[in-house]
Amino acid sequence: MTNAVHKESEETPRRPRVARMRFRNRSASVGVKCRVKPCSRRVYDVRMLIHDAHGSSTSPPESAGDERLRERRFRPTVVWGGIAAAVLVLVAGQLIAVHIHALGPLTSLFRDYAGTPKSATTPWAGFLLALIGVTGRVRVSALAAAVAIDLVFVAIRAFDGRPFTVGNGPTIVLTALAVIAALRWSGARRQTALHTIALGALLILATKVGEIWLDITAWSCPQVLDPYVELADRALGSPAWVVGHALDLAGPVPLGVVRWVYFELPVAAIVVAIWQLRGVTTGSWPRHHLVRTFLVLGLIGPVFYVIFPVVGPVLAFGLQGHGMELADVWPNLVPALPASVESMPFDGITPRNCMPSLHTAWALALFIHSRRGPVWLRWGGTFWLVCTLIATLGLGAHYGVDLVAGAALCLTIESALRDPDRGWDRSRVRVVALGIATFVGVLVCVRYFAMPMATNPIPFGIAILGILTALSIVFYRTWFAPRRPEVVAREADQVELERR
Repeated sequence: MTNAVHKESEETPRRPRVARMRFRNRSASVGVKCRVKPCSRRVYDVRMLIHDAHGSSTSPPESAGDERLRERRFRPTVVWGGIAAAVLVLVAGQLIAVHIHALGPLTSLFRDYAGTPKSATTPWAGFLLALIGVTGRVRVSALAAAVAIDLVFVAIRAFDGRPFTVGNGPTIVLTALAVIAALRWSGARRQTALHTIALGALLILATKVGEIWLDITAWSCPQVLDPYVELADRALGSPAWVVGHALDLAGPVPLGVVRWVYFELPVAAIVVAIWQLRGVTTGSWPRHHLVRTFLVLGLIGPVFYVIFPVVGPVLAFGLQGHGMELADVWPNLVPALPASVESMPFDGITPRNCMPSLHTAWALALFIHSRRGPVWLRWGGTFWLVCTLIATLGLGAHYGVDLVAGAALCLTIESALRDPDRGWDRSRVRVVALGIATFVGVLVCVRYFAMPMATNPIPFGIAILGILTALSIVFYRTWFAPRRPEVVAREADQVELERR
C-alpha cells in the first residue's frame, strides 16, 4: 500500500486527490485522509500516518542502510589517530627488535613486500578478509593479481635456491587496493572497502607486533614457572602427558591432522569471518563478529606472558629443551613429586607463551561464532576446537591449566564485546565478573598453591573444572539460551524509552 500511494502521488502531482485509508486496530478502525496539494513536490509517508494513528510521539525509524552507514562512519581524528598509533607501535617494536637482536615488525613487513615472507598464511588471510568489502569484479581482479605476483616471487626464489613460500602477492595487492579505495572511490563503497581493508591490514600488523612481543617475553623473563604449572596440572590428571602419549600411539596421520589444524587456525577464522561479513557490501554490517574477538584476545592475552612466563612441557620436561629441561620425561613419565618448588632458568630465545593458551581462546571464539551459521560451519567450528585442544596438549605446547585459563579469557572477552546494543546489564556484568574471577583464580592457585594442588588433586580438580563449568553455563544462558517473552518485551520497552 505504501508503494502504491507513493507512485500515485508522484505520477499525478497536479490533480487534487483524496486518499482514504483505514488502519484496523484490535478494537476500532481509524480513518485517515491525506490530501496532496496541486503541484506539491512533497510525498506523504504512510508510515508517519501509522505512527500518528497509534498515538506514537516518536518519528519513524530511518532506513537500515543509512543507519548502518552512520554507525560505521568514523571521525577523521579517530582514523588518523589509529594510523598514528599503529605506526608508533611498529616503530617501537622495530627499535626494541634492534636492541635485542630479533626480527622487527618493519623488517618482517618489508620481507612480505620484497623478500621471503615469514608466514604464508597470515598475508593471505588478511587479504581475503579485506576482499569481503569490495564488489565481485574487483575481488576477481585482485585475486588474479595477487596470485600472479606470488607466482613471480615463487619463481625468483626457486631460481635463487631459496625456500618455497607465498605471501608477497596479497600484501602488495592489499596495499594497492587501499590506495585505490582511498583516492578514487567515494561514498558507501569507499567506506565499506576501507573498513574491511583496515581489518585485514590490522590482522597482518597485529601478527607482526605479536612476533616481536614473543621475543620480548624470552628476553625479559629469564626464569619460567613451569615447575609450578606441572605440579598444579596434576589436579587435572596431567592431561598433557596423557594426550601426548595417546597421540604418539595413534600414529602419524592423526598427529599430522591436529598439527595442521593447530598451525593453520587463521584459515578457519577467515572462513567464519567471511560468512559473518558476507553482506557488508549491501550495508548489512553485523554488530559483532569474530575478527573483533580475535584482535582483542591478541591484544590482552600476551600481556600475561611476562606476568606468568611458561614455556610448555615439551621444552621444560622433554627433548626439545636443548639441555635446559628439568628432565626428559614428557610424555612417557610424570616427574616424581619434588620436595619443594621454585622457578627454573631457561634460554633467552624461547617464547614464554603458554599461560594463557591463546590457541584455545581463539579456537573457542571460532566455535562460539560458528554456532549461528549453517550446519557445515557449526561442524567445522566443532572440529577445529576439538583438534586444537588435542594439539595444544598432545604436541606438548601447553599444560591443562593453560587451556582452562584460555577458555576463561575467551568467554570473558566475548561477553564484554557481544551484543553491544544490549549495554552493560546485570547479566553481562555477572558473566564478565565470573570470567575474571575464574581467570585470576586459576593463576593465583597455580602460583601459590601448586604443591597443595599436587598432593590433593581431587578437591582442587573438582574446584577448577567446576568453576569453568559454571562460567560456561552462565555464558550460554546469557547469550544463547532462549529468553522468556516478558524479558524480551521489557528490553524492547527499555530501548523504546531510551530512543524517546
